[in-house]
Amino acid sequence: MKNAQRNNQMQINTASMADIAFLLLIFFMITTTIVNDKGLSLLLPPEQSNIVPVEIHEKNLFKIQVNSDDKIMVEGETRENLHGIRHEISEFILNYGRNKALSESPEKAIVSIKTNRGTSQEMFIKVLDEVKAAYYQIYADRTGLTPAEYRNLYLSIPEKKRLFEKGRKGIPMNISIAEPSN
Repeated sequence: MKNAQRNNQMQINTASMADIAFLLLIFFMITTTIVNDKGLSLLLPPEQSNIVPVEIHEKNLFKIQVNSDDKIMVEGETRENLHGIRHEISEFILNYGRNKALSESPEKAIVSIKTNRGTSQEMFIKVLDEVKAAYYQIYADRTGLTPAEYRNLYLSIPEKKRLFEKGRKGIPMNISIAEPSN
């Protein structure tokens, strides 16, 4: 009698459980979205094996420093905000040697950004945006466009590409981003 009761116990069919598990796995693989980290799109110079050190005169270097408290120092002067920095950068770049304290020429002018390891990413991006905006303002002024129009030129159209190159001719976007300090 005991043997008859043991044989009547319920059993679970595990073959269908494997099917359900695979269906759930496929469902979650299809419906899950993986968040991609976004970064800054910067065009870095190509790696060079034989780097020749270039002497840079102090007057050709426009220095912007940001400390860990997001306080800004421009050319040794402490600032509360970035107001007016575009004009100063443009004046520095387009000096052409007139003012002996500023850059000799646009080709030699370098805008240097140095941060501290504690500097917020938001402040770094604000500073970088202001520097780039100064360059794009110069390029746009040379072509008679607004900075937004200049940045949105379609380079696949030959006429627009010539206009783009006209704006940049002789004025490279020399931005140096120094290694953060402690």
